[in-house]
Amino acid sequence: MVRASDSAESVQSPVSFAEKLAGSEAFLVMFREGMGLVEQAAAYLDGPGREEAKALPRLEALAYAAESMRLTTRLMQIAAWLLLQRAVNQGELTREQAATDKHKVTLAQQELASSSDIFPRLPRKLRDIAIHSLRLQARIIHLDQLIHAQPAKEAAVVASSPIEAQLEMLRSAFGGTAVGSRQ
Repeated sequence: MVRASDSAESVQSPVSFAEKLAGSEAFLVMFREGMGLVEQAAAYLDGPGREEAKALPRLEALAYAAESMRLTTRLMQIAAWLLLQRAVNQGELTREQAATDKHKVTLAQQELASSSDIFPRLPRKLRDIAIHSLRLQARIIHLDQLIHAQPAKEAAVVASSPIEAQLEMLRSAFGGTAVGSRQ
């Protein structure tokens, strides 16, 4: 129950669903998935992947090398982002510290490097890991955008009541219209 004596600031603070998600059990599942994928890729590329690459024709071997380098870079970015978020969740860094240039992990959406006619000829395990990493990366980029866009949206909301602030967030999320909207 909110009392009249509570500060207006605490009453009007909207809930940040992105931050709640980043600190939830869903994040832990994503963390385990990402770190497991890093381990799986390392084991494959250092073991069976080397042997499979040696057996490929020249064009496929070049595509394999390019794809494995992009995969490694992508997984390093994913791991760095996951570790940074875990540090925030465990209180080692604040969300503001994590957003500084010193700590921020730049995530860039990638596509498969190999042309569509060569990619299917690469070893199945490399293809599976690459596709899994791209899907995970897309989810992480989406979550990262939600986390870092949230403070800007919250600061932009100037509302007369906490309910109006929440409605404004709904309007922006759904393209300008929301139930109860006064537009």
